[in-house]
Amino acid sequence: METHGSISPESLAEAEREFERVGPTAQVVVRETAKAMDFDREEYRERVTGDVVETVRNALFAESLAVHVGSRTEFDDWCADHAAYEVVELGNPDVERVAWHAVPFAEQVVATTFQNERDAAVSTLRRNAFGRIYREVILDAETDTNESADAPTEN
Repeated sequence: METHGSISPESLAEAEREFERVGPTAQVVVRETAKAMDFDREEYRERVTGDVVETVRNALFAESLAVHVGSRTEFDDWCADHAAYEVVELGNPDVERVAWHAVPFAEQVVATTFQNERDAAVSTLRRNAFGRIYREVILDAETDTNESADAPTEN
């Protein structure tokens, strides 16, 4: 079994910290990409929106998720050792190789099967894990925090 990626949060708070950590990198990536595309100031203001930076932040976070890659037997053994986890498996269950990402605070594991295209499977898995688990809990938590910060205070 091998592991690729560095983000493997044990708690929602840790996931939120990691998500926040990639925010400045997303801004730099967008700015440098716009510069390489020769955007002038006006085009930059028109085209580089908060949604663009947010999309890059989501992709950076997702592509950094720690993914285990192994045999069907290794995945089945992992599942047996983590019986409380809900398993979301994508792909053909008869394929010999599996990539998976566990989310302890959600007690879920997202997996995808593959035969030969490991890199494609890992990338697909990361997007699915982000979309199925992290997007909702992190962005909802961000919205709740922003709404609390915007709420009027009593004097």
